[in-house]
Amino acid sequence: MKLWSGRFDKNTDALVDELNASIGFDFRLYRQDIRGSLAHSAMLARQGIITKEDAELIASGLEAILADIEAGKLTFGNDAEDIHMAIEGELTRRIGDAGKRLHTARSRNDQVALDIRLYLKEEISEIRELVLGLLETVLNLAERNKDVIMPAYTHLQRAQPTTFAHYMMAYANMFCRDVTRLEDCFERMDECPLGSGALTATTYPIDRDFVARELGFAAITQNSLDGVSDRDFALELMNGLSILMMHLSRFSEEIILWCSWEFKFIELDDAYSTGSSIMPQKKNPDIAELVRGKTGRVYGDLMTLFTVMKALPLAYNKDMQEDKEPVFDAVDTVKKCLPVFSAMLNTMRLYPENMRNAAGRGFINATDCADYLVKKGLPFRDAYTIVGRLVNHCIETGKTLETLDIGEYREMSPVFDADVYGAIALETCIASRSVAGGPAKKSVEKQTEHIRKFLEERRG
Repeated sequence: MKLWSGRFDKNTDALVDELNASIGFDFRLYRQDIRGSLAHSAMLARQGIITKEDAELIASGLEAILADIEAGKLTFGNDAEDIHMAIEGELTRRIGDAGKRLHTARSRNDQVALDIRLYLKEEISEIRELVLGLLETVLNLAERNKDVIMPAYTHLQRAQPTTFAHYMMAYANMFCRDVTRLEDCFERMDECPLGSGALTATTYPIDRDFVARELGFAAITQNSLDGVSDRDFALELMNGLSILMMHLSRFSEEIILWCSWEFKFIELDDAYSTGSSIMPQKKNPDIAELVRGKTGRVYGDLMTLFTVMKALPLAYNKDMQEDKEPVFDAVDTVKKCLPVFSAMLNTMRLYPENMRNAAGRGFINATDCADYLVKKGLPFRDAYTIVGRLVNHCIETGKTLETLDIGEYREMSPVFDADVYGAIALETCIASRSVAGGPAKKSVEKQTEHIRKFLEERRG
């Protein structure tokens, strides 16, 4: 018999039970549900709402249920409806009337709001550590490859010279923001909704602050309607996870390009590649491709919950049962992607010579050539036009800016002198960009120091 069956003369239809049941996916909240119930019953006894003896029976019963679940001795079917009623029903079967008193001054509405906050607080902490691990991998790659020159791109066209370390620092800064987004989300999530009741709190003299402290929350939610209706915290987390996956997807696209024969800047380790069933020569970057593909899955999870919540009136509506599957899926997907992505980066092999050769083609020092003329006194737009003509001349003659003779330069402008060759050398182009955030070695070293400090502050 269902715990809410007093109002009903008929049993629910089997198809209704199947549609209504959430035990198949919210079972994973059993630890959080038991933890919340232990704090709630302790508060009830402390406030004199139930007896100390009943609270002790409840606590011992809940701890025994937790032990049996973790040992695989206790499972629940669809008839249990959800994890909250499953545990309460099992508790009552074991300890009798004391178990029926556990739900005093509580509703499933504030109970589930509590459980999912407790769960996601734990998951945020785990995901944060995984992102920090990835950040350290990227930082180590940068520190080991400060002098590796490569082309940077716009529109996927070679644009200007940079270094592999500078490139890695771009992603490092993205991952730093991902970490701080998770931290910000955690802070806003860190409010305890228990005590909100179904929607208008309770007539019992409960102590919400005690429960919040017992469960490690920084504060309580300030409005009972909001406490049971709010899923902003889940949407905010899923938005942060979507941005994180977007960063991983962009990085994946670079990896996929770089390990192609057309680029051959890197080679992925065999342990993080796959082959073809028909083409024996293939070595496919499937891990990067899967991460890129799973990004869309996390986006879909976010949009699922946005759509569920978009027009719901206050307070709780059964639609909100649909919050858990997309949240769980987004969390699971991100947790699968992060460690394997870190390992893939950590084991890949770089080909610095190929990067340097690619940087030597495509006229990526053209801006520096124009800057050379500007420093000689020409307006930038005039310098830009002159260098554009030089590039056209190079294309027509099959030369590069480095291989033009000084006479060809002077045909375009008498301002050119022999020192132009030093000015357009790739090493000079990079070293000259020593402003904060630039690719010059000293600038990159400051960037890596900043990221190292960021990691140290978060890891003690």
